[in-house]
Amino acid sequence: MHNILESIALALQTFKTHKLRSFLTILGVIIGVSTVIAILSLIEGLNQAVTGQIRSLGSDVIYLTKYSMVRRGPAEIEKIARRRDFTPDDAIAISRLPSVAATAPVIERQWNKLKYHNKESGQISIIGSNQYFSKVSNRTVQSGRDLTESDVAHRRNVGVIGSKVAADLFEEESPIGKELTIRGKRIRIVGVFEEKGAFLGQSMDNFILVPYSFFEKLFPGKTLSIFDRAFSTYSIHIMPRPKKLDSAIDEVRELMRRRRGLTFDKPDDFELNTQEMLLDIYHSITQVGFVAIVAIAAISLIVGGIGIMNIMLVSVAERTREIGIRKAVGASNRNILLQFLFESVVLALIGGIIGIVFGILLAKLISAVSPLKAAVALWMVLLGFGFSAAVGIFFGIYPAHRAAGLNPIEALRYE
Repeated sequence: MHNILESIALALQTFKTHKLRSFLTILGVIIGVSTVIAILSLIEGLNQAVTGQIRSLGSDVIYLTKYSMVRRGPAEIEKIARRRDFTPDDAIAISRLPSVAATAPVIERQWNKLKYHNKESGQISIIGSNQYFSKVSNRTVQSGRDLTESDVAHRRNVGVIGSKVAADLFEEESPIGKELTIRGKRIRIVGVFEEKGAFLGQSMDNFILVPYSFFEKLFPGKTLSIFDRAFSTYSIHIMPRPKKLDSAIDEVRELMRRRRGLTFDKPDDFELNTQEMLLDIYHSITQVGFVAIVAIAAISLIVGGIGIMNIMLVSVAERTREIGIRKAVGASNRNILLQFLFESVVLALIGGIIGIVFGILLAKLISAVSPLKAAVALWMVLLGFGFSAAVGIFFGIYPAHRAAGLNPIEALRYE
């Protein structure tokens, strides 16, 4: 322990003697580590935001759709469009499964604009569903009321709007009881949902919810394009009972295969998607960026490591006589090797510490002037130290080995 502390003290003394040279030597390490820390902090902040947004869509919701969340190429669209549509009867049958708490048939269509007096909204989503949509989608009605079973059964022309639609069209005026017109049909607003914010940059409050039975009057299925039939027709959102997600998936799959008459040798003609699939898709995308970041940072660290090795070789040459004296008074080759190796590692760690501080400050600065949020985790700091130590050891071994291998007599004669 004493030898280690002595080696560290000697290393710090060397750096104090050559401040500018030492700083220039570790500049590559500083740049590499600060780049890694800054970008990883921003990615971690984005990861936390996206995960929170996905979780806010509903607790462990299963999405029964005609298509997978991993979108296929254009050639697959027509094939997907030929798959059978889901029906409200499918949703009712699924709701009776032991592991299912609630189901909401959902059909969605994009609409260019809504008008109210002299105000108009931008493009919005029109969603047809039932009285369980709010429960399954983790939404709360802020004012007015939600859809009811009676609204669906009697195909009432009522709707609940998102907070963005309310703000765009009504501002300070209460929307409750007001009417909007879509395709010549009036919709009476009965409620407004609480704000949910944005998901991947898209507002989750820019929509109007109507009973699916009334939606079918607005947009008859025969008027839908191939793309709409493939991606915008019925889906069923399913809320499993607590801790019954896997059981619910198995039960839904078995039920739908039975209802569609699929034999054991035929593949599913539907898809079961979950929040975990969304997260897996997102993480698979960000992993590519992570690898690219590490590769770029590795180049900077290699450049910094070469600088450390170069300066350590210079240091060995400058201190040849000192090495000879130390060996003459009893220092072993191991003592000399550890001394120079510790100098290399400490040099790299100083660069790592500066890089970590600069990286965190850079991430915070970017977070302050942009929508991106930074989140610094302990593993990032440890990664920065690990990178720095690895560079110091790898690029310090050769100079340290060279110093330890010097002949003491020749070293004492060195001028």
